[in-house]
Amino acid sequence: MALIPWKPFSDFDRFFEDEDWFLPVIPRWEKVKPAMDVYETDKDVVAELNIPDFDPNKVEISVENGVLRVSGQVEEKKEEKEKDYWRKEIRKGSFERMVKLPVAVKEKAIEATYEKGILKIRMPKAETKPATKVKIKVKEKK
Repeated sequence: MALIPWKPFSDFDRFFEDEDWFLPVIPRWEKVKPAMDVYETDKDVVAELNIPDFDPNKVEISVENGVLRVSGQVEEKKEEKEKDYWRKEIRKGSFERMVKLPVAVKEKAIEATYEKGILKIRMPKAETKPATKVKIKVKEKK
């Protein structure tokens, strides 16, 4: 299992990621940012994104240089004018999530499924060659 570096200020940074944390009633202006879990099993690295009301045809998933990138569009539901909203937190629009993968994966064998609002991306781990020790002879210059 990969070690993840400790970032003591990450909770503090996360607090301010939500730009309108101080405006609980005014509509948000930031992009959609679906919650994402990434975990590792014996054979796979799995990423799960919480994307309700999502059209699977409007998503792009790629892995390049060990980075998983998921982007897409969550459709705007028609706002009903007769409703007097107290809070409007359900975000719609474009999104992009990128995460560095803990191990190498087989890019051509990645599979994605969508069920009950969860996009699940299963990425089989690539075989890693065991480290080999190579003895290098040092030549002395005369």
